[in-house]
Amino acid sequence: MTVLAPAADLLADGGRVVLLDVRWALGDDQGREKYLAGHLPGAVFVDLETELADSASAAAGRHPIPSLQRLQEAARRWGIRDGDAVVAYDATGGLAAARAWWLLRWGGLADVRLLDGGLDAWRRVGGPVETGDVVPAPGDVTLPGGGMPVLTLEEAAALPGSGGVLLDARAGERYRGEVEPIDPRAGHVPGALSAPTTANLAADGTFLRMTELVDRFVALGIGPRTRVGVYCGSGVTAAHEVAALAAAGIEAALWPGSWSQWSSDPARPAATGPTPG
Repeated sequence: MTVLAPAADLLADGGRVVLLDVRWALGDDQGREKYLAGHLPGAVFVDLETELADSASAAAGRHPIPSLQRLQEAARRWGIRDGDAVVAYDATGGLAAARAWWLLRWGGLADVRLLDGGLDAWRRVGGPVETGDVVPAPGDVTLPGGGMPVLTLEEAAALPGSGGVLLDARAGERYRGEVEPIDPRAGHVPGALSAPTTANLAADGTFLRMTELVDRFVALGIGPRTRVGVYCGSGVTAAHEVAALAAAGIEAALWPGSWSQWSSDPARPAATGPTPG
C-alpha cells in the first residue's frame, strides 16, 4: 500500500490529483480560515467535524465514522471521480489529514495518499500557494466500502488477551492518566501499549523512514503477521498511526470509538501509569 506522497513528487506530477486540505486540531476551529489564507492550488477544504465524522455520542464516541453514503456524498462534493488519485494534507504532519486518508481507504478508494510533511514540506520545495475558496465540479465516485479493517469496542478490549497488540496513539501523559483534557476519565484501556503517533514523525514533520518505522513497531512487539488495533481519543490521530503502520508494511485495524467511547462507560476499567496494566 502506497501511503505517502513526497512533496517534490507531487510538485512534479502533471496528472490529475484531487487535493484535500484537512486543517483541524483539537480545540482549534480556525481550519477553514487558515485554508482561505493559503493552500495548495486547487485544494478543496474538508471539514473534519462535519464531513469526516457523525455526531458525537457517549455510545459511539466524539468522532464516529460517517455512513458510507454520507462519505460518498462528501467525496463527490470534493470533486472526486472514479479512478482519481487523491492526496490529503494539513499543517500538522498529517495528524488530521490521516482521517480523510483512512476514511477514503475504508470507503474503498484505491489511490489515496498523505502529502508527507504537509503544507510545510510543500513550501520547502517551492510549491505555490493560493488564497480563497475552491468549489470543484461535482464528482461521480462510487465507494463500495470494506477497504480498511475496523474494531468494535469489544474486539479492541479482547485484542491484548488474545495474542494481538492494542496501541494507544495519544500523548504519553494522557495514556498514563496524568491529564485528560476532554474525555470523561483519564487513563487507558487495560492491556494497551503506549505508542504516541507523533513519534512516527521526524523533526521536520515528515514520516520517519520505513526502516525506522519498522524498528519502532518491532520494539513494541509487532511484526508483519501481528494482529494490531489502534485507538486514540476519538479515532482521528489513530488513523495517523494506522498510516505509519501501513508505511511499514503492517496492517492495523482502527477502533473508531476509541477512549472517548470507553471512558464514557463507568463500568469499563481505566488503567493508569506507564505500563499496560
